Parts: sequence; C-alpha cells; structure tokens
Amino acid sequence: MSNMAEMGLTAGADISCRHLRKVFHDIKRNNRVVGLGDFDLEIAPSEFITIIGPSGCGKTTLLNIVAGFERQTSGEILVGGKPVTAPGPDRGVVFQEYALFPWLTVTRNVGYGLIERGMRRNEADQESIRWLKLVGLDEFGNRYPHELSGGMRQRVALIRVLAADPSILLMDEPFAALDALTRTVLQHELQALWQHSRKTVVFVTHNVDEAIFLGDRMVIMSARPSSVKSIVKIDLPRPRDATDEKFNNYRRLATSELEQELTSMIRFRQ
Repeated sequence: MSNMAEMGLTAGADISCRHLRKVFHDIKRNNRVVGLGDFDLEIAPSEFITIIGPSGCGKTTLLNIVAGFERQTSGEILVGGKPVTAPGPDRGVVFQEYALFPWLTVTRNVGYGLIERGMRRNEADQESIRWLKLVGLDEFGNRYPHELSGGMRQRVALIRVLAADPSILLMDEPFAALDALTRTVLQHELQALWQHSRKTVVFVTHNVDEAIFLGDRMVIMSARPSSVKSIVKIDLPRPRDATDEKFNNYRRLATSELEQELTSMIRFRQ
C-alpha cells in the first residue's frame, strides 16, 4: 500500500446533515411513511463513520440523500459547505451488488470513470493497472467480471470508485454477500486503503463487529421515524482485535442499543 501516497489522492470533505426528514408515499396503502425523521449528523473530513440500525430504519435512504440520488423532504445536507442537489464526482458509491459492466474487462471497468472524465484510454489503462496491483489483481486485468470470485469483484468495484478520486466514499453494505473469511480480508484491505487515502467514508452495515472494526465513530440509528439514537467513538488502536475485551464492550453496548430498538418496533406493531 506504500504507493497510495504517490497517487495524489484527494483527501476527505466534511458532511453536515441538519434536521433531515424523508417522507415516502405508500401508493398501495395510500398513506405516508416517514423514513427519516429529524436526522442530525456532523462528519469531519477524513473521518470513517459506520452506521448501523434496525432493518428498514433508513440507512440506505440516508446514503442516497448524501449521494444526491434522492432529495430530502425537508432539512439540509451539505458536503464541503455546499448543498447537495444532485450526484457529483466528489462522492463515490460502492454498492452491495458489484455494479460492474459485464462486457468490459477488469482493467476497463476500473478505468471507466477516468475515461468518462476525459482521460485517454491508454492512460486510463495504465492507471487501472496501478490500482489493480494495490489489491493484488494485476494478473486479472484482461479477465471479465464473471471470471472472478465475489471477493475479487468487490475489490474491483472498490478501486474503480477510488481511481476516480472522490473526496467521499459512500458504502452500502459492500461486503454483506461475501463469506466470512473474504469479508474479513476486505475489511483489512479497506482499512489500509483508507489510512493512506484519508477520504471521508460513510459505511452502512448490519454487522456490529464490522461497524466497530472499521469506524472512527459508530452511529446507531433508531427505528422509524429514524434519528440518531447514539454515537459511539471507537477508541481502539488499528488494526483492531475482535477478541479484545474493549472490543467486546463496544459489541455489548451496540447490541444492547439495537435490541432496545427492535423491542420497541415489535411493541409498536402489536
């Protein structure tokens, strides 16, 4: 990972979510559903934020609003002090699905965004190969996505976003579909990439251990209408040991908070 410093990567930008509210209209039931309700969060430049919460609490909705894919019903979302009104090159999104072009080689997938921004194809290919070397995939540059394992495809999806050099990475459960061992390996690789690039990362996950392992702070969301239930600063050295007692303390805290929200959801439905 030592070559990361030589790539001239853009550092992170700050994110401000102020009284965000998102209301959906349920056509089938002809009623309104409040996805986000008075959501406030300030994220510092280069900070790694993990977000967990009950299923359906609006984690992905929040990410889509920051990305500019959706508009909030009310409230304000700022990136680098400017209101978010649409998607932009300053925000790169890594989805749970690999979102790779099946008709392009691995090298051309990584370089797609670079070509769209005006880089010549041969230069984009060279830049793509540099990124592939960082994650040990330089021998697979001429392969197609269907010829790679799930972990390899997600590596390609990640460096494709990084190669475009956004200041912010928005990650929506990118490792959820992977087996436990591959997930652990990619967590370590993502952490190393982030430590060198210092981009701002907002990482949505259902996995408590993953949230603790990766995050500077862990944001625990409440059940709908969602707000910030608590924010936990993870005061552990990196790389983190999931068997450490302090790690276990964070795990117990987060699990207890989530169980409270699940219990309140069940009672509300009854």
